[in-house]
Amino acid sequence: MAASAEAVARIDGVFDHQDSNGGGGTITNGDTQWMTAGSGLLHIEAPPESLVMSGGLFHGLQLWVNLPAADKMMAPRYQDIRGGSVQLLSTADGGALLRVIAGELDGHEGPGITHTPITMIHATVAPGAELTLPWREDFNALAYVMAGRGSAGTERRPVHTGQTTVFGAGSSLTVRADEQQDANTPDLEVVILGGRPIREPMAHYGPFVMNTRDELQQAFEDFQKGRLGTVPAVHGMSEGGL
Repeated sequence: MAASAEAVARIDGVFDHQDSNGGGGTITNGDTQWMTAGSGLLHIEAPPESLVMSGGLFHGLQLWVNLPAADKMMAPRYQDIRGGSVQLLSTADGGALLRVIAGELDGHEGPGITHTPITMIHATVAPGAELTLPWREDFNALAYVMAGRGSAGTERRPVHTGQTTVFGAGSSLTVRADEQQDANTPDLEVVILGGRPIREPMAHYGPFVMNTRDELQQAFEDFQKGRLGTVPAVHGMSEGGL
């Protein structure tokens, strides 16, 4: 269950999703699902049974993005962003491949629809290569390392798999891949995300993200009384899925 936020998941592997608003399906390597909970919904997310039984690999990253107060009770929405629909860019020297999932980068727009200005990029940086991106000065920015080793910022602070770096104010941001990577990680894989701060009070508990404690209590009551709907038995799932 979820209410009044957006959940963004980027997948390597196979992943099935169903929700009570009729959204869902199967997403696979390089795909992104962008689920806007809004007024609230129930959802199920899991690798398909065939993958569980075969023991295949799965790598997923999920982010939660707060909605502004004016949009908290909007109708839920599901965006299925296929890997082939993102904006593909590369640096002049070919050292980095950029996938613009949402927002805008130097005049290039990704397919994801957001409710406040947000830019989300998946970058693959070759060993020894450096990536410097122009960045809006009214945006915050962070980078999460999905795989590999490298550094962030002009001061080259070390980062590696599973770590997040938060950038300070400025009109650009820089990441660099180490010359030597692990044998099973040929490149530095990093998600770069930022946006214009909402600067509103936030109250959260479990899967609910609201502005006040009273709104949280109302969200729990809505769930307990079944107002968030029910997850359908089948909705576009892959063979052997849920």
